[in-house]
Amino acid sequence: MEFSHKSVLLEECIQALNIRPEGIYLDGTLGGAGHSMEIARRLTTGRLIGVDRDTAALEAAGDRLAPYRDRVTLVHGNFRDLDRILRDLEIPAVDGMLFDLGVSSPQLDDGARGFSYMADAPLDMRMNREDRLTAYEVVNQWPREELRRILYEYGEERYAPQIAAAIDRRRQEKPVGTTLELVDVIRSAMPPQALREKQHPAKRTFQAIRIAVNDELGAVRDMMEAAIPNLAPGGRLAVITFHSLEDRIVKVAMNAAAKGCTCPPEFPVCVCGKKPQVKILTRKPVVSGQEELDENPRARSAKLRVCEKL
Repeated sequence: MEFSHKSVLLEECIQALNIRPEGIYLDGTLGGAGHSMEIARRLTTGRLIGVDRDTAALEAAGDRLAPYRDRVTLVHGNFRDLDRILRDLEIPAVDGMLFDLGVSSPQLDDGARGFSYMADAPLDMRMNREDRLTAYEVVNQWPREELRRILYEYGEERYAPQIAAAIDRRRQEKPVGTTLELVDVIRSAMPPQALREKQHPAKRTFQAIRIAVNDELGAVRDMMEAAIPNLAPGGRLAVITFHSLEDRIVKVAMNAAAKGCTCPPEFPVCVCGKKPQVKILTRKPVVSGQEELDENPRARSAKLRVCEKL
């Protein structure tokens, strides 16, 4: 598979990171290395740490970043383990971090990975193929009520009860084994008007299952908890989200770090002693312009939020 990926909000991210040639930077979602290429070529004595949980992405990124390998360190890992990754590399703090939380286009487009509802493949959806949980287990073994919950919460699927019930009926006859089998089950559960909508009827369900398989929201929470303490003073954290639940986690974490004090509003003076850790640089999230949207429709839901360590 050719692991190429159109980097979203590329110029905006590079501007946001305010890259210094001698600085240390971390790209926690290396993917096709589009963002990393632009960071690496701006470094002289600095260092870039590129992290990805997908070995195919790491291999392809290594090839693309070959001209800059003297300043690049690649790590196979999950960005939620940021503390351990930096500790293992003996890096006390970094000058900038970037996390692009979108699924890489090659993962979506490679039918064999099981992310796509347009190609038949085993139900997989693992970003890290060394992980144990797959979409097959979620679809065939998770309780019906848990399926309904993730479809409603992670996929914002209004027909979640009907789809969960249809999956439960089908798997009692035989396991749902492939992506297109799952698409058939989803279609069977939806009313005719929903099937006529512009959006593919399986899109929300596949998104929800993918988020559950990879524990994407838990990983974002862990990452936000670890990222700010690992920034050097003046260091910047830039996060691109593509889903309202991710964006809410990032927004709340940045705002809490910028506020500092956690005392109840009725307290006349602060007794918790917590000070602001960051200042928010994007009061409103940065979104793609029309030119980028024309070139890359997948950028439509992208939101960039940035903060700076005090």
